[in-house]
Amino acid sequence: MSRAASLPVIYSAQSVIGMSDFSEELKGPVTDDEQVETSVLSGAGMHFPWLQTYIETVAIGGKRKKDFAQTTSACLSFIQEALLKHQWQQAAEYMHSYFQTLEDSDSYKRQAAPEISLQHALYLLHHGMLEDAKRKLSEAETWRHGEKTSSREILINLIQAYKGLLQYYTWSKKKRELSKLDKDDYAYSAVAQDVFNHSWKTSVNISALIKMPGVWDPFVKSYVEMLEFYGDRDGAQEVLTNYAYDEKFPSNPNAHIYLYNFLKRQKAPRSKLISVLKILYQIVPSHKLMLEFHTLLRKSEKEEHHKLGLEVLFGVLDFAGCTKNITAWKYLAKYVKKTLMGNHLVWVQEEWKSRKNWWPSFHFSYFWAKSDWKEDTALACEKAFVAGLLLGKGCRYFRYILKQDHQILGKKIKRMKRSVKKYSIVNPRL
Repeated sequence: MSRAASLPVIYSAQSVIGMSDFSEELKGPVTDDEQVETSVLSGAGMHFPWLQTYIETVAIGGKRKKDFAQTTSACLSFIQEALLKHQWQQAAEYMHSYFQTLEDSDSYKRQAAPEISLQHALYLLHHGMLEDAKRKLSEAETWRHGEKTSSREILINLIQAYKGLLQYYTWSKKKRELSKLDKDDYAYSAVAQDVFNHSWKTSVNISALIKMPGVWDPFVKSYVEMLEFYGDRDGAQEVLTNYAYDEKFPSNPNAHIYLYNFLKRQKAPRSKLISVLKILYQIVPSHKLMLEFHTLLRKSEKEEHHKLGLEVLFGVLDFAGCTKNITAWKYLAKYVKKTLMGNHLVWVQEEWKSRKNWWPSFHFSYFWAKSDWKEDTALACEKAFVAGLLLGKGCRYFRYILKQDHQILGKKIKRMKRSVKKYSIVNPRL
């Protein structure tokens, strides 16, 4: 895939996102938690380190630049520096000089102009200057100099798709406005028509891009939202299915998350939901949806799903970011006991075999026992129960929690002690 196909798309890692409200992202500042796929943030603005290389390779057909005029090269460097420092008046002057030089240059050099315009437009988008960004994208879209190449076609599709996102933002505002009107209101028909017009423009501008291999999360989400709004559920499912399963597209956890959430909204059968989350589990075993995945597996009638449900819980707690997740520990404590009561000792032993050398210090040390009890007694009790089942009553974590005097949790600790004695996999009663 060409370099242009992976031009920057900004999205949240946690939801690796998801973008629950893209219109707010267009207006609001980027937080420290956000990630940029091929660009990096620089202060309040954006820095695109790939741009210089991209222009030098794609714009001149993959050749090393030999005859770039010194003035042209200097202008390009000054534009980059001005963009980084947010000195837009100076950047505009340099860009004017750059374009003037391009008019007298060969066709390869002229192809750099759309990339510069796109960079400028992305900065404007990031800072909520939507009308200016729209004009800049229109300029980039209509640039006609240079030869037609596949990479240039992708770039133009990307520019058009960003125009589609701006139209989506307008569509979202019109949709909210429409939701506040009564159908008998005299303004309802006009607003409804306006909503439809903007959705049509957005669809035209985005649909071409998302058919090409790449990571197009915000474009796909916007497009699917509109398809759903107009009742085209089959079309929405087709887009999401292709985005998740087409082998030409790069592996992308978000693609499976979007498909799962769509199927869940459509009340799809449990088997379909499980099949989607099974792939997500293979890519991101610590994702927050894994607890939902466990619940689906637990409710299944298939024994293989029940076994996988145990594996999923252990997998979640293998990650440091999940060690304080009390829901995961509650699920594991309850499910390990249920599995042992159901005469599936081997299932638990299989999961514990690969973890017995590192989980005790990772989760069940004396230090963690004291720390967990101090911070969250409920969490400490759930962990202690799991520790007792896996390591026996001699486990230091289990013994420390057992000795604590707690009026509310006293009965629970006594029940936990009895269960560990009866079901622990250490010297199990056969």
